[in-house]
Amino acid sequence: MRISKVIIAYFITSFLLITSLRAQDRYQATWESLSRYKTAEWFRDAKFGIFIHWGVYSVPAFGSEWYPRQMYLAGSDEYKQHIATYGPQSKFGYKDFIPMFKAEKFDPAAWVALFKKAGAKYVVPVAEHHDGFAMYKTSLSKWNAFDMGPHRDVVGELAVEIKKQGLIFGLSSHRIEHWWFFNGGKKFDSDVLDPKYDAYYGPAHEENESMSPEYMNDWMMRDMELVNNYQPQLVWFDWWIEQPALSPYKKSFAAFYYNKATDWNKEVVINYKNTAFPENTAVLDIERGKQGEIRPLPWQTDDAIGNQSWGYTTNNTFKDARYVVTNLIDIVSKNGNLLLNIGPKSDGTITDQETQVLLGTGKWLDVNGPAIYGTRPWGIYGEGPTKSASGAFADQKDPFTWRDVRFTIKGDTLFVTALGLPDAQLSIKALSIKSGNGKIASVKMLGSNQKVNWKQKDDALLIEPSKTYPSEYAVSYAVLFGQ
Repeated sequence: MRISKVIIAYFITSFLLITSLRAQDRYQATWESLSRYKTAEWFRDAKFGIFIHWGVYSVPAFGSEWYPRQMYLAGSDEYKQHIATYGPQSKFGYKDFIPMFKAEKFDPAAWVALFKKAGAKYVVPVAEHHDGFAMYKTSLSKWNAFDMGPHRDVVGELAVEIKKQGLIFGLSSHRIEHWWFFNGGKKFDSDVLDPKYDAYYGPAHEENESMSPEYMNDWMMRDMELVNNYQPQLVWFDWWIEQPALSPYKKSFAAFYYNKATDWNKEVVINYKNTAFPENTAVLDIERGKQGEIRPLPWQTDDAIGNQSWGYTTNNTFKDARYVVTNLIDIVSKNGNLLLNIGPKSDGTITDQETQVLLGTGKWLDVNGPAIYGTRPWGIYGEGPTKSASGAFADQKDPFTWRDVRFTIKGDTLFVTALGLPDAQLSIKALSIKSGNGKIASVKMLGSNQKVNWKQKDDALLIEPSKTYPSEYAVSYAVLFGQ
């Protein structure tokens, strides 16, 4: 039986067309192609996640998670502390902390249960910090938690438990900064100079030295291995990926990751800082700071409960739950998410201070979650006398008060949240009759059946204080408009 040339041509044309369409659906390693990215809806809905800085640096527990760098910088507090406690760096180096990092009380199920009780919707453990010690099982380095120290695949165990308990799993890589992280140890007699440990302490170049193609390729290979092995739905990068030389590798990784997400039929997020990615190709993250106004594109604050350190130290001080809750509300009203960090101890336990902050935050979200989860910014983020911090490394120095209100919206419901518990009449100018934002039909307090006494006047919506409130720190009202 003969097949006509017309039929053959038809099938060839159809095959080429389908192949072409499929190729168009795939991301290419160009900023133009990557600009098709749309922020994951799960991320926009989640609003609140947990960051985990845990590694070998929790053993010395002094200064901060930058101890491994600082201990090799002559004259620093960490340098002096190290010699006084452990001896000279030539005899006892950072590598010698690894056998002391046992994580004997690490219970991933208990950790995730706590995060879930805190109201978090996603969890982002640090897969590898600047110190170059991988907290996961890797084929690219023997310096990892599976082959040394705890002898456990920490990231892998957390990934399984996070997904099992219904949260979104992400991870962070701080690997790129390792290029220069241990360079202080080359300037005096230390174990960084011992060629036996080049595979760990190296390259230890100066910050102004251009990265080698081999190093940048290794960075990308490690990130790809993490994606392939653990299927994270969020990958967070620290600031130094903004180096221009890394641009082709960033584009290649982003295309690879976004295409993997298509294969998995899942939505994913890349977090970057500063200008490391064009803003419409990934999601901006602001360290220990926030936006002063609504940002049209979704964004994220990464902040720590600990004030001095992201990792565990014995002298860290901590934010309280009220600070976390009121700033979460402020961030969400401006189209942002909060990624809140904890720093567990070297044995795998979470500090009592951080535990109490997490539980306090979760208790508030149990009542007021509808004003946070799944919401979107309104026309304005809020009003009130207290100036909001803005930018990176900008803590909220002036505490919010109940006279400060924030707006979020979901469907037909406008949520109005006072960043405190009003003990006098609450006046909201943006919801006055003259504002033109609509005639109010009802005002109800979340978590309570008690009647809310309110009146919409020409110059403001007035809400009378309640005798009791269903939660601490802040109160949310659901506002519906009439015709």
